[in-house]
Amino acid sequence: MTAVTAPPRSWSKLVAQNAQEFGPTPLTLLSGQIPQGLRGTLYRNGPGSLQRGGKRVGHWFDGDGAILAVHFREDGVKALYRYVKTQSYLAETQADRYLWSNYGMTDPQGLWHYWQSLFTQQDILKNSANTSVLALPDRLLALWEAGLPHALDLETLETLGIENFSQLNRDRPYSAHPLRDPNTGDIFSIGVDIQSNLNLYHQNASGQILKQKTLKLKDIPFVHSFCLAGPYLIFLFPPLKLDKLGVLFGTKAYASALQWQTGASTRLLVIDRDNFEIISQGETDPFFLWHYGNGCLDTDGNVRLDFVKFSDFAQTNEFLREMATGRSHTISNGYLWQMRLNPQTGQVLESNPLIQRSSEFPVIDPRLTSQPWRYTYLAIQRHQATPGQEWFGAIARFDHQTGTISEHDLGENRYVVEPLYIPDGGNPDQGWLITIVYDGQKDQSEIWIWDSAGLADEPLCRLVLPQRIPFSFHGTWAPLPPA
Repeated sequence: MTAVTAPPRSWSKLVAQNAQEFGPTPLTLLSGQIPQGLRGTLYRNGPGSLQRGGKRVGHWFDGDGAILAVHFREDGVKALYRYVKTQSYLAETQADRYLWSNYGMTDPQGLWHYWQSLFTQQDILKNSANTSVLALPDRLLALWEAGLPHALDLETLETLGIENFSQLNRDRPYSAHPLRDPNTGDIFSIGVDIQSNLNLYHQNASGQILKQKTLKLKDIPFVHSFCLAGPYLIFLFPPLKLDKLGVLFGTKAYASALQWQTGASTRLLVIDRDNFEIISQGETDPFFLWHYGNGCLDTDGNVRLDFVKFSDFAQTNEFLREMATGRSHTISNGYLWQMRLNPQTGQVLESNPLIQRSSEFPVIDPRLTSQPWRYTYLAIQRHQATPGQEWFGAIARFDHQTGTISEHDLGENRYVVEPLYIPDGGNPDQGWLITIVYDGQKDQSEIWIWDSAGLADEPLCRLVLPQRIPFSFHGTWAPLPPA
């Protein structure tokens, strides 16, 4: 029987060829008006190139990181797009071929080269710097969870070099999902290494490390992100086991070395955020997750958190691998979920779905991180799309108070990335929602901005970018500093 190949989606043009850089370019307003109080910079990070020398990457996560910056100023809006000039990007660009192993690739130069690099303590894994960004007062960090960040100039996106915060060596990875305390500006982050260590970091608003601690875990956990909930750091470890020998000997890439443990539970870990001491541990039903929305301490002393839940790892990982090929056929459904737990005992009290439609990238008003919140925003699939098989074509707002959802369907052949909430500095109860939309019919990328309370309405404004931008993973908003 001949296998049926899924037809290419209209977004496949985004991965058909590597993206090209462009310098500061004024943007054209397609409709509406830019909100008066919207002043700052949108930064987004994602894989800009997925092929070299006629060969494609093994997984979407392997692409070279490229940053989009959109500066909103009094004199207008300008955008620029730059690759993060990592050591591996520069070397592979010059060689026009892949030289390092990655999440979905073993060493392209063969096992002998891999072993030589291992024994001579050279880099054996490519730092793609392609997952997220963290804006500090004097630099932008391009983040990738298996290594150290790269520092960039906030205005020009010039790559300044590896960022180790004056303390970390290359064996101490720094997560792609740090979290900020909205009251103090302090940053909490993590890093998981091949030695089964969970590294915890507490930094001030400028990035200086105030406290760090290493916890030795039984197995190497899969931790893409974590949750800040009041005085706690919450971790959910899916039942995945890494074939450590396969990775260390270079015979398996991480993507294929991660194995789902049938019959095992998802583990839960609660840590005191001030002293990094373990408060409790627990177990719950097996599931997989990439991203949390938010968490908080309720009035009864229990923790409430939401996240996007997948039934297992294999399907979501395969769907994301297929994204780099321009053809998706694996069904992978993630649902916005809420859990309540006792932080002192690690006991799960409740666990229920909030939206039973495939969605991802949950975000909130960042002023409410770790505090009680009402609205969660996220990318969601259109009603007409094949569930869990097509990329997201709508954005939604879930109201935790009423249990209702409002959404904006972008229309056929339009696709969205993670929405971000931008607080209105002049109004504590108001904000905007911003995202990048790819219009497959016009073959162009646009910036769409809504009033956060009027998501179902037409956007306040739309701006067109000078060229199409590949889907990015995550971003951040950096407001202009006070005059």
